[in-house]
Amino acid sequence: MTTVLKLGGELLEDAAGVATAAAAIVRLSVRTPLVVVHGGGRAIDAELRARGEEPRFVDGLRVTDGPALEAAVSVLAGRTNTTLVAALGAAGVRAVGLTGADGPVGLSSQADSFRTVSGETVDLGLVGEPCATDMTLLRDLLGLGYVPVVASIGVTRRGELLNVNADTLAGHLAAALGAAELLIAGGTPGVLTADEQPIAQLSRDDMDAMIAAGTAHSGMLAKLAACRVALDGGVTHVSIVSGRDASDYAEAAGTRILEGLLATSPGHAQGGSSTAGRRPEGTA
Repeated sequence: MTTVLKLGGELLEDAAGVATAAAAIVRLSVRTPLVVVHGGGRAIDAELRARGEEPRFVDGLRVTDGPALEAAVSVLAGRTNTTLVAALGAAGVRAVGLTGADGPVGLSSQADSFRTVSGETVDLGLVGEPCATDMTLLRDLLGLGYVPVVASIGVTRRGELLNVNADTLAGHLAAALGAAELLIAGGTPGVLTADEQPIAQLSRDDMDAMIAAGTAHSGMLAKLAACRVALDGGVTHVSIVSGRDASDYAEAAGTRILEGLLATSPGHAQGGSSTAGRRPEGTA
């Protein structure tokens, strides 16, 4: 059964981070068919600033105008994806670099552009929401022993590129592929309590309550929403874990999301007991 691994862009910011991620992917790929989805939020931020633009986020989603989309495509489909695929190849992994426009595995519709924040209506711009599509390309590559590495760029039926949150795309692909496992690896070890301790297990009800109550916010909101999509699609093992070391991501410190009604965890996360949000990684 397939595993979908989402790598946060913060794990791929330099050569050491890419090498660490590649080592972890090697370990995963020898035991399970694997699809990797990656973001690149901070690299996109840096690219935008180099172009004289300031990044903006709403609910963890990047406000994506024309220049922001151009920067996202350049960074994700170009530098980040190619660098990771090259590192995997050097480590002996048969990796194939893709974007959501290939296949198209990331077929998307333009998301509702407008959000109300503090009484102000904000236009998110060119942000995509993945929709049902053909997984033949990914299934064929997996069947041939390849590891698809997908940059989080979406495409409409009219061929228009859109910026898609990498967590969102990973959750969608896990559900569409009927994957056994979704691993979301990032810079923090899962959902954290108010005193910065990772919550080992979080029930589906707890997760939904956090989303509804607004205690999950910024980048963590998108991660929890992706977990919900995966669970709804029948994925049985869903986790948000630390990606900071090359140990087995499947055993890394983090939060396991359970379908059951009760989670046993240090810092049971109902209502406001969690700090489930950090600096927005944003839409890729």
